[in-house]
Amino acid sequence: MRTERVVNITYFVHGATADNEQGIASGWYDIELSELGRKQSLELKALLKNKRFCVVYCSDLRRALHTAEIVFGNKVKIIQDKRLRECNFGDLTRAKSAKIDSLMLKHVDKPFPNGECYRDVERRIKSFLADLHERHAGKSVALVAHRAPQLALDVLLKGKTWEEAIREDWRLNYLVEWRPGWKYRSEAHDPIPSSHNGRCTS
Repeated sequence: MRTERVVNITYFVHGATADNEQGIASGWYDIELSELGRKQSLELKALLKNKRFCVVYCSDLRRALHTAEIVFGNKVKIIQDKRLRECNFGDLTRAKSAKIDSLMLKHVDKPFPNGECYRDVERRIKSFLADLHERHAGKSVALVAHRAPQLALDVLLKGKTWEEAIREDWRLNYLVEWRPGWKYRSEAHDPIPSSHNGRCTS
């Protein structure tokens, strides 16, 4: 595989928020980092001091943006992109995380009430990757976002089904540990495979 056809992606999850600490699923609710989240971001900054990326893309929700700003500062351009948001849980925004966890498989194709399904997230990330290929083929980029976009990368770039991505998610799987950056390789210009047409069913 020619390196100029590949975008190397390193994916980072945002630092903790008060919702995270209280077991609440924020979804599109725009909550700030907690003191723990800021501390985690500073620790990640130290871990990445010798890493170089051509650009950082982040969700436009404050917990992701502020994580990116703390970790990368003025070292590299940071671009907000709404497509990197968490899944919109609709009426279940800020429900207990355990409840959302228990419902994820049911909402792969069926939207959360007045929200999205995970196919919607897949469609967003597929569009984002297409733009990434055009702009940064042959480069290394960093993403700072949320849980659902990472699962969509597992589906689009690692060939998992949504069921596999959810069941194997490190957040639910005690055998898989958090990492200071998850690696993905996306081949540029070729059509990005999709497990579905990207639309929810009613």
